[in-house]
Amino acid sequence: MSPIPPDPGVIAVIGPTAVGKTAFAIALADELRARGEHPVAVSCDALQVYRGVELLTGAASAAERAALEHRLLGVLEVSDRCTAGRFAQMAHAEIDALLAAGRRPIAVGGTGLYLRAALADLELRPAVDETVRAAVVAELEHNGPEAAHARLAARAPAVAAAIAVTDRQRITRALELLDSGLQPPSGRGGELWTTATRHPTRLIGLVRDRDELHALIDARVEAIVAAGAADEVRRAAAAGASDSVRSAVGFDELLAGDVETFKTRTRRYARRQLTWMRRLPEIELVSLSGRGVAEAARAVVQD
Repeated sequence: MSPIPPDPGVIAVIGPTAVGKTAFAIALADELRARGEHPVAVSCDALQVYRGVELLTGAASAAERAALEHRLLGVLEVSDRCTAGRFAQMAHAEIDALLAAGRRPIAVGGTGLYLRAALADLELRPAVDETVRAAVVAELEHNGPEAAHARLAARAPAVAAAIAVTDRQRITRALELLDSGLQPPSGRGGELWTTATRHPTRLIGLVRDRDELHALIDARVEAIVAAGAADEVRRAAAAGASDSVRSAVGFDELLAGDVETFKTRTRRYARRQLTWMRRLPEIELVSLSGRGVAEAARAVVQD
C-alpha cells in the first residue's frame, strides 16, 4: 500500500452499504489534519444528493458533518431528478475548487457510476424527450419493474443482465434511451470505471467479513426505522418524490412496513456493490474487521 503523497490530490473511498465509509472518512480526515492538511468530504452517492431522505440514504449526520465538512449532501429536492451528467458537473466544480484552494477532497461513495462521474470525464448519452421518459415511467408504474425489466431483456439482453430487476432508475434510463433510438451503456467492464481520472486519485475500497457486514446492515436498518425513516419516506412520497428517489432500496418497503424485506434487499445490494468494487483496477482494499476505523485510517496514511 502506497503512502498518501503530501501534494493535493483526491482520495476516493468506496464500499458497500453500512461498511463504515463516513466513519472512516472522518478518521482519515483526522490523520490528514495531523499533518497540516485541510480535508473536505465530497459525497458521491446517487441518493444522498436529495434533501429529506437522510435517514433512508444513510447520509452523514449533523454530528458527522461537524467532524468533517461534507459537500453535495441534500442539495436537491426529492421531486427533482439528478442524472450522472448533472452530478458530474456539480462534483467537478466542488473538487476543482477544493484543489485550487489547496484542500484535500475525500470523495466518498457507494454508487459506482456517481463516484466515476465525480472523478473522471464521462461519455454520457444525451437527455431524451420528456414525453418518452414520461411514457416509460408510466409503464413502469402500471406494470411494475419486473415487466419493464422483461421488456428491456427482450430488446437488450446484455444491458438487462447488468441491471437488477428492482433498479427502477436504471431500467427507466435504459428503456427511454432505447425508445429514443439510442443504445444504453451495458454497465459492464470499462464502461462503468476508468483509471483516467481528472486529478491524481488514490482509490480505497472498504470491506468487512460477510457476517459482520450483514449484522451491521441489519442493525442499521433497525436504527433508521427506529429513528423515523418510515415517516421520512411517507413525507417524500407526499412531496412528489421522483423516480430516482423512489428507486432507493427501502423506499417501497418502508411504505409497506416490510422491514425484513428491506434488510434482505440491502444485503443483496451490498453483495452487488462488493462484487463490482473488487473488480476495479488499482483499488486498495482495506478491511475494517478486527480493527477500528482510526487504526485503518492511520495505516492508509502511513503505510
